[in-house]
Amino acid sequence: MAECYKRQDLLTDLFQAYYEARKKKRNTASQLAFEIDLEHNLMELYEQIRDRNYTPSPGVCFVVNRPVKREIFASDFRDRVVHHLLYNYISPMFEGRMIFDSYSCRRGKGTSQGIARLEHHIRSCTQNYRYSAYILKLDLRGYFMSIRKDRLYDLICKGLERYRRSRKQKECPDMELIDFLLRQIIFRNPQRDCRIRGSAEDWEGLPPTKSLFNSPEGVGLPIGDLTSQLFSNIYLGELDGYVKRVLRCKHYGRYVDDFFIVHPSKRYLKELIPWIREFLKEELELELHPDKIELQHYSRGVAFLGAYVRPYRKYPSKRTAGFFREAVHRLEKESSKGKPAPERLRKMLAVLNSYQGHLKHFRSYALLDRFLRNSPLKEYFYFTGGYRKAGIRSRFLIPIKDTYGRGKEPETFPETGGGLWIIAYIVKIAGAGIVNKHQYMYEMYAYETESTNI
Repeated sequence: MAECYKRQDLLTDLFQAYYEARKKKRNTASQLAFEIDLEHNLMELYEQIRDRNYTPSPGVCFVVNRPVKREIFASDFRDRVVHHLLYNYISPMFEGRMIFDSYSCRRGKGTSQGIARLEHHIRSCTQNYRYSAYILKLDLRGYFMSIRKDRLYDLICKGLERYRRSRKQKECPDMELIDFLLRQIIFRNPQRDCRIRGSAEDWEGLPPTKSLFNSPEGVGLPIGDLTSQLFSNIYLGELDGYVKRVLRCKHYGRYVDDFFIVHPSKRYLKELIPWIREFLKEELELELHPDKIELQHYSRGVAFLGAYVRPYRKYPSKRTAGFFREAVHRLEKESSKGKPAPERLRKMLAVLNSYQGHLKHFRSYALLDRFLRNSPLKEYFYFTGGYRKAGIRSRFLIPIKDTYGRGKEPETFPETGGGLWIIAYIVKIAGAGIVNKHQYMYEMYAYETESTNI
């Protein structure tokens, strides 16, 4: 009975992992191919994991230039489901052991939280800017490509054992299953059988320390996997503990391999650098980036996570402002070619609101006003709240009617499959109690597909 219970739990957990994996990978080629025969593929994946014969599929390797040039490994959607499964298993086990000021790949954290905490630490150390303080900012050289897989595996196993002992007689996940998935994901070499997208020129200018193809055997994790982000946090958790508990640094924060320390004494911060460098080398076999060691007075400001933090104010960095300017110019050029289709307007709106949602955390009104006040985009979009949010003008929306024939709020619908959106909308206003609109729309899509194939 216990074995049957575990198998049933695994199947439920796998379906949950699938729904989480598809949230931000809608309509990708890999995701669509997987969902052509969804039930068969999920059950096949379940049996492979259950029987312990699952192996990762070859991924795709390419180079991106934003926000910085780096090498990305995109796993097959099937493997992304497994990554989410493993993440859901072990993330809660390590969340309680992570320090508060670790901001990457954690619920309730992120870049905005990291910037806000840096400002908080500066205020706290200077007693609201009344006293002097200095900021030490450090970075690691080729972090993901330098992670020792055996060391990482040992750290995770120790953490899992501590968690198992702390649970005592309480229900605990299948540790044997977790260990199997850990070995399959950590010790695989994605660079051996991956498909290269792009040309050799794309890798020109990429430092050797930022390419997995230059890493020795047993070293390096691919950038792009959800598990890699979690593993990076666990690996540098050792550094967090050393800085907080051994060096006793109160004002410390970290986002992936980018971390800072705030202290009233400049001399003290200088003395910390060799201590941190030695710890990284001896315990984690990592190296500080010699060109990214910054030590300066807080009044001069500090750049961190796409923001420039100064006393009493925060500004977007020049790089962030440049990306926003390029995005606006690209959308303006597209709109000048003619009236965009309703579906395209929705995508353009998503780009604008994405940037505006990020920039609203800073003093950015002057920046937004400079690029949007006389922009041709105003023909299709309106802006509210001091450019904090954008919307599509009503004349470019498609009005629909409810079940009683009354006019309802206009919305935009895709050129294909619009009927599904209308049905979902009508059911919603009729009081059907739809909690998850997207889930309902997907079910309607599946129903329509089945009806078409009959």
